[in-house]
Amino acid sequence: MKEIKTIVVGAAGKMGGRIIHIIHETPSMVLARAIERSDHPLIGKDIGEILGLGKMNIPLEGDLRKGGADVIINFTNPQASIKSLEFAKETNSAIVIGTTGLNSEQMDKVKELSKSVRCVFSPNMSVGVNVMFRIVQEVARTLGPEYDIEICEAHHRLKKDSPSGTAAKLGELIAQAIGRDFGQVGIYGRRGMVGERTKEEIGMQVIRAGDIVGEHTVLFGGIGERLEITHRAHSRDNFARGAIRAALWVVNQPNGLYDMQDVLGLKR
Repeated sequence: MKEIKTIVVGAAGKMGGRIIHIIHETPSMVLARAIERSDHPLIGKDIGEILGLGKMNIPLEGDLRKGGADVIINFTNPQASIKSLEFAKETNSAIVIGTTGLNSEQMDKVKELSKSVRCVFSPNMSVGVNVMFRIVQEVARTLGPEYDIEICEAHHRLKKDSPSGTAAKLGELIAQAIGRDFGQVGIYGRRGMVGERTKEEIGMQVIRAGDIVGEHTVLFGGIGERLEITHRAHSRDNFARGAIRAALWVVNQPNGLYDMQDVLGLKR
């Protein structure tokens, strides 16, 4: 079996490091290049030695635009992700993007570029979270409009975007499932005399504290009972393993924009 040559962007970061560890354990994949921002203090050092994997003869680079591979994996920031996607188009590489916080203009760019690129884009690569995406839609449809819906997410203190891309995706999917526009009914926190809760709104509550990897709960509250569906990430490895699964899948697909629901075969 041909080894899939992989470029990891953000290689010296927490997620990039874990992705490289999983690639190192995956017989069908090989790390081709390790990329970081150009001013990173470890540029030029061997990525294997940086990550405690031993010498790999792969230097940490500060410039992506030097050579393609079969697939690029990027969990960095919106701007770098767009640049990686443009590079994937130029080099005919597939790409997996796990970055959150993209604005509407950047998402339009992703959609346009993906017409010419094999791209998996997902705010959360966890297999468990993507099963949760499917489940909450079914639950919302079954329980109906008499149940209030609240989403609570918690992450580490260093996370920059709020709410998380996963929480926003949960809200969008639930709203779509029950015929609501999340842009109109999403309520982000409450303070002061806000009045009674409307039947249509979907609440979004955010916690930032310590080193919480990631936790998402969808609460369906009825009269006399409530149902809660929770996913807790114990480490970043579940995201890294999901990204590897997506990379192995997308290299064999036609050009287009996919998500983890496609990768896992969860779409109807």
